Amino acid sequence: MSLYRSFPVKASAIFCIFMCTVVFFQRQIYELKENYRSDRSEITVRDHRKQLSEVGEINSLQRPILRSDEHASNQGYDDIVVIYNRVPKTGSTTLMGIVYNLCEINNFNVLHINITKNVNTLSLVDQRVFVDNVSHWDAVKPALYHGHMAYLQFSRFGTSFTPMYINVIRRPLDRLVSYYYFLRYGDDLRPNLVRRRQGNTMSFDECVENAQSPDCSPDKIWLQIPYFCGQTAECWSKGSQWALEQAKHNLVNNYLLVGVMEELEDYIYVLELTLPRYFSGAIKQFQLDGKSHLRRTKKKLEPSDNTVKFFESSLLWRMEDEFYQFALEQFHFIKRRVLTAFQQSSKQNFRYEKIRGPVASSTGSR
Repeated sequence: MSLYRSFPVKASAIFCIFMCTVVFFQRQIYELKENYRSDRSEITVRDHRKQLSEVGEINSLQRPILRSDEHASNQGYDDIVVIYNRVPKTGSTTLMGIVYNLCEINNFNVLHINITKNVNTLSLVDQRVFVDNVSHWDAVKPALYHGHMAYLQFSRFGTSFTPMYINVIRRPLDRLVSYYYFLRYGDDLRPNLVRRRQGNTMSFDECVENAQSPDCSPDKIWLQIPYFCGQTAECWSKGSQWALEQAKHNLVNNYLLVGVMEELEDYIYVLELTLPRYFSGAIKQFQLDGKSHLRRTKKKLEPSDNTVKFFESSLLWRMEDEFYQFALEQFHFIKRRVLTAFQQSSKQNFRYEKIRGPVASSTGSR
């Protein structure tokens, strides 16, 4: 009798153990799935670059604007002009080496903007002439213009034509140190060219310690902000908060893509995905054809801790670093979105529907 009475108790215990086991394994399976999703969502840029190197080029499905079956206008796309207003010592020679190789392959023109005396701004008259040239010189379109000059707003001159701006920046002190030694020792691209400070062997640390040259002054670090701010006087007023905010505004609203030299390969990769009309094949050029380091300063010494602390205590460095960090955050945001979309599907992530009007009638859409 006691055996039958104890049976329900034992059955209940067995059932509880069974349910606990089921819940445990369900939890384990759920965690495995979540970890898998997490791992998949954290796919790296290098994984994507490997895909590119394996296929040789970006799939044509990533160029929807050039597909004739979607009634895309090649002629309209070829009217685009890209302006690369290169900041000195930010890897621009390397990037332009790739561009010059691609211009024949991808059928676009490249024009160097050579400004007299290497100044960074144009007179108002030259600004108007430049805007008129770029807007109406149809014979060279599609075109990429490049040169060391500050951002120029085309709409100021009453034109509706808007070029695409791109650029690359660098950690402020690293850029200044590189430029300091470049003026004294040159680079391996043109080793026999006599530089302006050739023969001056004073190190950057010694220059800072002795304050014997404006080349190592904190004032010289004020460059990337005015390049993005523009051609107005306030942009070049050292320490101007307005210039910093205007540079940020232009970076977000008037540049297609701004990268950092420290992540140049990633920048080229995103450029190729975003603007294949110009940059298709760019990452292959960078990786396989020896273009990753086209120009190196012959001699460059890293600054001492005291020198770094000296610059980090200056207002101009803090402002330039704030702008650099802002640009870096924007680039990382864009890069994550681009790679996430590419990971999910090689096709475009939007489509057109509910089309009405003359276009719908001519295409038979309903």
